[in-house]
Amino acid sequence: MWKWEAEGQPKAVVAIVHNVYEHHSRNAWLIQKLRNSGFHVVTGDLPGHGVGGGGEIHDEQFTTYAKYVEKLIAVGLDDNLPLFILGHGMGATFVMRLLQRKKIECAGVVFSSPWLALRHQPPKFSSVLTKFSSSMKLNHKIDIEMLTRNSDLYEEAKQDDFYTAESTVAWYKELQAFMKLVVQNERSIHDIPVLMHIAEDDKISDIALAKKWLIRQELSEFQYKQWKRLYHDVYQEPEREEVYLYTESFMNNVLRSLGYVV
Repeated sequence: MWKWEAEGQPKAVVAIVHNVYEHHSRNAWLIQKLRNSGFHVVTGDLPGHGVGGGGEIHDEQFTTYAKYVEKLIAVGLDDNLPLFILGHGMGATFVMRLLQRKKIECAGVVFSSPWLALRHQPPKFSSVLTKFSSSMKLNHKIDIEMLTRNSDLYEEAKQDDFYTAESTVAWYKELQAFMKLVVQNERSIHDIPVLMHIAEDDKISDIALAKKWLIRQELSEFQYKQWKRLYHDVYQEPEREEVYLYTESFMNNVLRSLGYVV
């Protein structure tokens, strides 16, 4: 895990949980924006991802993801500052599940494009899941053009040796089961401020189910923002400055409600 210090006096900490298949470096722009705005940032790579990944094919146990998220949050609390948790894609789903299981000491949560059901499945995935052994390889075939309209990022992404959307069949089955578990859990997360970003033209995840999940929670303060034209990776899109400012405004308002001067 890594920690980036805020530029100037810190007002809070943001713990970022990235999506599966990718790694923390994909959030370099967001990390710098947060630092410039007075936030410490803690993040790292999910188990089996990034430089320290165990290989090109994802076959990690999902329990290791849960332990990682809890450890990341613990690191974020070390500074005795208000903590915000920002989860993207399946990273958001991991945070959702943790909040269903226990009360977390945090000022608020930001979800972007959570995976609760997927619009985009691996080619012929139904037959693959039934006909082949759990150790067989599966390619989800999610490329950069499906994630963002920002063509400035295409070349860099295509040269990214640490991004892989390949997994074992067993891993993908567990992914599906995990999403279903989060959706079917009837217990609300505890009452904390929540912001959810949804991309209207998301090619990857089911945006309607994400909205239903949020409305079902018993929250006294939440915001739902559906961004027109945007693709799945809202913090990579050409409009990412707007997405960031919306996020920063949410966090600053939460801090004001807690009595902080921002």
